[in-house]
Amino acid sequence: MNKFTIHTVESAPEESKPLLEKSQKAFGRVPSLHGVLAEAPGLLDAYQVLHGLFQNSSFNNEELTVVWQTINVEHECHYCVPAHTAIANMMQVDPALTEALRNQTAMPTEKLQTLHDTTLAMVRSRGCLTDAEVEAFYAVGYEQRQLLEIILGLSQKVISNYVNHIAETPVDDAFKPFAWQK
Repeated sequence: MNKFTIHTVESAPEESKPLLEKSQKAFGRVPSLHGVLAEAPGLLDAYQVLHGLFQNSSFNNEELTVVWQTINVEHECHYCVPAHTAIANMMQVDPALTEALRNQTAMPTEKLQTLHDTTLAMVRSRGCLTDAEVEAFYAVGYEQRQLLEIILGLSQKVISNYVNHIAETPVDDAFKPFAWQK
């Protein structure tokens, strides 16, 4: 496997420097994932934009966590599962929900279970949901907007999960207490 560079603000390509400065300001450091993404400035920019757009979607913190972690666990991302566990803690998401997602056990409510099931079906079928899956999603109170927003979250997670697989991104010290393995 090729050794990927984990850039700092100083070592990054010129176009990535302001993006890494933004990461440093937001997180108090440059997360390893962002350092890897910096090699391709457009990819780092896309990741940051998608992250912001998804965070500002119509989903609440629990629902954001369900979408993110469902995808992270399905993709077996060694970096994103612990990172999003830490993020869920910062967002004050019930740790029982986070553990259920990490361990692939039942969600605490029917609505969150349906969001999880729909997200998982979306990933596994590459977006080809059945009519029954879509109807089940709508039946618990979600609408077309949320169905489309799952795709937004999935777009963000494909970038990070796939990059972490090929780069073998080391888990940051801040996320190590939440290490995860399938």
